[in-house]
Amino acid sequence: MHSTITNHADAALDFNVDEARVNWHDKTLWFIREKRDLVSHAIPEWEQLRDYASSIKNNVLSNLSQYLKEFEANAKANGAIIHWAADAKEHNAIIHEILKKHNIDRMVKSKSMLTEECGLNEYLEANGVEVIDTDLGERIVQLAKEPPSHIVLPCIHKKKEEIGELFHQFLGTEKGASDPQYLTGVARKHLRETFLTRRAALTGVNFAIAETGEFVVSTNEGNADMGAHLADVHIASMGIEKILPKQKHLGVFLRLLARSATGQPITTYSSHFKKPQPNQELHIILVDNGRSVHLGKEDFRNSLKCIRCAACMNTCPVYRRSGGYSYHNAVAGPIGSILAPNFDMRKNKDLPFASTLCGSCSNVCPVKIDIHDQLYKWRQVLMKEGYGAPAKNASMKMMGWVLSSPKIYDISGKAARIVLKYAPFIVSNKLNPWYKQREMPAPPKESFKEWYKKNRK
Repeated sequence: MHSTITNHADAALDFNVDEARVNWHDKTLWFIREKRDLVSHAIPEWEQLRDYASSIKNNVLSNLSQYLKEFEANAKANGAIIHWAADAKEHNAIIHEILKKHNIDRMVKSKSMLTEECGLNEYLEANGVEVIDTDLGERIVQLAKEPPSHIVLPCIHKKKEEIGELFHQFLGTEKGASDPQYLTGVARKHLRETFLTRRAALTGVNFAIAETGEFVVSTNEGNADMGAHLADVHIASMGIEKILPKQKHLGVFLRLLARSATGQPITTYSSHFKKPQPNQELHIILVDNGRSVHLGKEDFRNSLKCIRCAACMNTCPVYRRSGGYSYHNAVAGPIGSILAPNFDMRKNKDLPFASTLCGSCSNVCPVKIDIHDQLYKWRQVLMKEGYGAPAKNASMKMMGWVLSSPKIYDISGKAARIVLKYAPFIVSNKLNPWYKQREMPAPPKESFKEWYKKNRK
């Protein structure tokens, strides 16, 4: 299921071999997009909320260092221990040191895309620490030895029958059982024992409040609460962009997040963590990992507003029909395609081109990130930096030459119509990826220019 191909077009082609699965994946995600539309249209002030959220995030990005210092001071005053990590390596090493200090070699973890970005699970397991993901979707892909394919619905690419087979293999369910209620009950029992026997729990951070030094974790399963409340050590991994200035701003984002993500009015649990419990340590790790570099890029800094709702994925016609693994990054879809080149331009040069630039992603973004504009700008940057495919560079130069001369343009148009009519195999072949999934158009009898000359009055 998990493709190891690291080029989006090739991985998407691999995903599209199973046409029935692609159609099901497409319809399921579009169903969530439709739910988002219903609940957002039910709020008269929806667009005002988006504007307000975008303005708050603009303020945060313009004053990020100030708010981070304020958050650190208030969190320390609350009894939390603050760590700063410049990159993924430091983030992982800090967590490992905390666990070693307490002689802990088993840990529970709730959903955190930052830890996926940092490769934490693989790092800890290589160092002898067992990590159990407690979000049900995350646990399913963990059992399958796959990363999440979606930032809100990690196993959206799997059918219930496949999940039943995994649970039969790893959790001892009945062979062939695929009833979601039965499978969920077994998973709950399995995870309950895990929660009770683990001394360390890691959570992500959805929002952190500079004014109070607290942070908020939004879940639908309550697994973050179970892990954090039962553990001796609570570790929270937080990207530095997750800051909000004041507690009063939180309500704006909570109203937007769940509606945009799953079409719910609000997540089932919005858990506030401020002080460690008696006899508990609370560690908060503030992680940069390329965010400061991104912040300095005027054309792309807006992408740091992202609240990880995945609305852009659910609406994107490319993501829905190519699957999350075709993006070969922790964060897939349109938002991933503008974040990933910042980390590694060479490795992710294909992703900004995995888009129709239809603008649907920008239309649904709750914080009004100009996603499709940034995709277009990344294409320009990649071509200027020499990361474009040689064939594409050559074809663009050829098109520039043709379009710069009306005479050559007319001759080329006539030649193209003749080729399409009498020798279509010249363009409709395996060397031209445009025709892999498309039918040949009927060649026009005349150009628009010829028609206009003949018909104008």
